[in-house]
Amino acid sequence: MSIKILLSITLCLTAAIDGKKYRYDYVYYPQIDGWLKQNDFPATWRQARLQCHLEGAQLASPLDAEFLKVLKTKSHIPTWTGIHSLFSKGKYNSIEGVPILRMPISWAPGEPDNHENKEQCIVIMPNGTFADVCCDEMFPYICYKKKFTFSMVSACGIVDTSYLYETRTGSCYKFHNHVQTWNQAYMTCDAEGAYLAIMNTALETQVLREIFSKYPTSKIYGRSEYKDDARVGIHDWGEAGLWTTIHGQSVDHLMDTGVISWANGQPNNATLNGLGQSCGGISRDGRFNDVWCHIPSSFICEKAPDSLEKDEDDY
Repeated sequence: MSIKILLSITLCLTAAIDGKKYRYDYVYYPQIDGWLKQNDFPATWRQARLQCHLEGAQLASPLDAEFLKVLKTKSHIPTWTGIHSLFSKGKYNSIEGVPILRMPISWAPGEPDNHENKEQCIVIMPNGTFADVCCDEMFPYICYKKKFTFSMVSACGIVDTSYLYETRTGSCYKFHNHVQTWNQAYMTCDAEGAYLAIMNTALETQVLREIFSKYPTSKIYGRSEYKDDARVGIHDWGEAGLWTTIHGQSVDHLMDTGVISWANGQPNNATLNGLGQSCGGISRDGRFNDVWCHIPSSFICEKAPDSLEKDEDDY
């Protein structure tokens, strides 16, 4: 492990957040007492809310006049806010629960109009006015993380204490025991500054087996018939039989070097409703299995301790 990472771990274990660091892709704004991340890739409102949530943040709303000023500088095209009426039509609140009447909202001409009775989400326009739109439309969005005072960053460089540092591999791991599809699992790990776990050595395979053993089927939540498999970072990338990790490493090489092996009879590319098995998981004994990407299962994320830190050139 590098001296930089060791120093980072030591500082994280002994010091509280200084109020100006959260993760490398968020920028601190003292006037709103928190950090913002601008996402220019359009998404639906629900997708935007989920992405912010997975990053430990909220879809940003103009909670006060200072917040509105900042959002106006960042909203060069219509941009999602966290204001919605999904739980009760016409009753608009921010995700934090702040009623719309308590926010500095100025409506665009003709808004809100609830066109065709389908508009339950709010965007901020480039001129700082607001409009109601259908939540399934696609717009960029901004995530907001409120400043925290007492939280400690762990040895894994994250406030989430579910990530545990493993001295034998130098990586951090989190077992997600609420089942998701492979693609949802990939998205979740990525939002946490991690990736679906990859076994690079036989020792790491042993580590993942030990982690999995702590979660019997009774501790894996959600509807799934496959609670003895956990999703990891292997995929055939749409080319049946050509298995690689999500970082491009050959699974055949991992087999040849004894890092891991396929479970008996696997991969078999079984079909279900015409769909083959293009995603990867491990069984409780640590062997690979090909799985259906759309079937929910538990999964394991892996991250480097410094994956969310700024590079020196960013300061």
